[in-house]
Amino acid sequence: MLRFARPALWCALIVTTARLDAADSHPFSVHDMVAMDRLSDPQGSPDGRRIVFVRRVTDLDANKGRTDLWIVDSDGTNLRQLTSHPDADSSPRWSADGRTIYFLSTRSGSSQIWKIDPDGGEAAQVSRQPLDVDNLVLSRRGTHVAFTMDVFVDAKSPDETKSRLDEIAKSKSSGRIYDRLFVRHWDAWKDGRRTHLFVMPLEGGAAVDVIAGLDMDATMKPFGGPEEIAFTPDGASIVFASRNAGREEAWSTNGDLFVAPIDGSAKPRCLTADNQALDTRPTFSPDGKSLAYLAMARPGYEADKLTIMLRDWPDGAARPLTSDWDHSAGDLVWSKDGRTIYTTADHLGQHPLFAIDVTSRQIRTLAAEGQIASPVVAGDRIVFSRDDLRSPAELISVRPDGGEVSPITRLNVDKLASARMGEAEQFTFKGWNDETVYAYVVKPVDFDASKKYPVAFLIHGGPQGSFGNHFHYRWNPQAYAGAGYAAVMVDFHGSSGYGQAFCDSIRGDWGGKPLVDLQKGLAAALERYPWMDGTNVAALGASYGGYMINWIAGNWPDRFRCLVCHDGNLCERMAYFDTEELWFPEWDHLGTPWDNPEGYEKQNPLNFVKNWKTPMLVIHGALDFRVVETQGLSTFTALQRRGIPSKLLYFPDENHWVLKPANSILWHETVLGWLDQWCKPPRSQSVVAPAD
Repeated sequence: MLRFARPALWCALIVTTARLDAADSHPFSVHDMVAMDRLSDPQGSPDGRRIVFVRRVTDLDANKGRTDLWIVDSDGTNLRQLTSHPDADSSPRWSADGRTIYFLSTRSGSSQIWKIDPDGGEAAQVSRQPLDVDNLVLSRRGTHVAFTMDVFVDAKSPDETKSRLDEIAKSKSSGRIYDRLFVRHWDAWKDGRRTHLFVMPLEGGAAVDVIAGLDMDATMKPFGGPEEIAFTPDGASIVFASRNAGREEAWSTNGDLFVAPIDGSAKPRCLTADNQALDTRPTFSPDGKSLAYLAMARPGYEADKLTIMLRDWPDGAARPLTSDWDHSAGDLVWSKDGRTIYTTADHLGQHPLFAIDVTSRQIRTLAAEGQIASPVVAGDRIVFSRDDLRSPAELISVRPDGGEVSPITRLNVDKLASARMGEAEQFTFKGWNDETVYAYVVKPVDFDASKKYPVAFLIHGGPQGSFGNHFHYRWNPQAYAGAGYAAVMVDFHGSSGYGQAFCDSIRGDWGGKPLVDLQKGLAAALERYPWMDGTNVAALGASYGGYMINWIAGNWPDRFRCLVCHDGNLCERMAYFDTEELWFPEWDHLGTPWDNPEGYEKQNPLNFVKNWKTPMLVIHGALDFRVVETQGLSTFTALQRRGIPSKLLYFPDENHWVLKPANSILWHETVLGWLDQWCKPPRSQSVVAPAD
């Protein structure tokens, strides 16, 4: 029987000092990680004096996170909890006059809109829709609210959708019939509903479906949110992003911006029909004369550069603002005077905050280090969340002209003081074709240069991603540092933040340039840090990183003591037919398996299973429809049939990620136990060579 112990820190008294003696602290572990309070979605009041945000705490008994609203003055004073209901409160939004905060809550039994006075008091329910409400957006004038609900396209009302769902639940038959893709997406099976956009007067009245009867989603599935919805300056219409690709939805990255009247009097009109790639994140300037948004240029490529576009509203032509900037923009926020746009982007292992002059196109870095997200303008400062390799996200502010950043919140200061972490350091080396490649090292906790430490070699997913200066809640190098390992993370060719050409270079070469970078990066780390034990190295990866683990098993089979493969493909050819978003393999492998079979076979780990010999832990989730569970089961089958020491950790209730706290604890305990078995002498068993 599996047992999960409650971490001691959950029962500990809150300490009052920011520093603890070493005797009162312990090495960082997964228990510390899941115990950290998580901060998100900061929203500034209209006068800039206060910030409301979402604070998530982990409830181990309920095996989930609980979210409440908190509020703090912009200078960091008067931090207090605004809501405290056992159900989830999220998505706070200020009214135009700053006297009310609207938010989403499940406290009525379904997700609905509620409101509360920012000075406190009882929350009041605003919406009473028959379906869950999501993606809350308020109009600039404060007269209307927009939200989404999942409805059957041919249903005359949300009530009819609810009635149909009730009938389906009562039916004795469970079969579904499909005549097009998607059949399933991310972690959910499609049931015929679409995410439609509704607009409702805040003072009361019916909610209008502005895309009624249309077979399209408002927001981009599966991760699109309220940032893809914006009321027009006059409040009469609403702009939203949609991947309206019809029967090509599963292999098209074409997402467009649409505008529709809020009263539903006309069908949505496409604003970006000329661009066959992605358009998203509509954001109007303060004076209402310009629409900013993000756009990719190459159809079919989900990791193409996102360029900031500007369009004179309502009928101007679109023009690029950052076409010469070799970064992919993220957030979009206008300054109060409309002269500057604030954005974030990956950059050399960081995710800084940038300010872009709309007229001159001059770009300045306002905050350079860490993972910066969700910037908002609050009075004379920009407020944002920032985390790094040694700290979860906290609210920070900076002046528009730059300078020193000022902390606003310190939610985890006591928890950080009680958990000792490893020091992080970035280094570079000559990778594939002698091109510069960046990497991070996190030293073991209580580091002693006179000792030798085993190495956890972490390989990121994507592949167009990055293991940068970021406090990760699934792949946190501090969990390995706390267990006595040196963590090494290489941003190989294909990673984001090093220019678009570097990101593009992995296309058609999944097993080529990245493998060379990983090989050279590990060698460079071992040479640079002689305290690393090069004879005891484990390699771990998930998603593309899991693919790379399977690739390494057959193409670099003698290097590692053990491997960990989480959600990794074994057969790239079959993975095409298993997955949901077909544009991804079609772009990266240069076509379909029938038009370019060589592109898939060239990159296929299955073809090198005959070379496997390294012990491997395989992990997979049943709800992972991006990399389906049969890929993990096939990997384990190959290992067992080859006689290679191996284990399978299977989660029937997790998707591509491991999200439940108890599952995260089990994941880390299993992974670290596997590493300890093979990488910490004396090992309990030696590597067993597979039988012929």
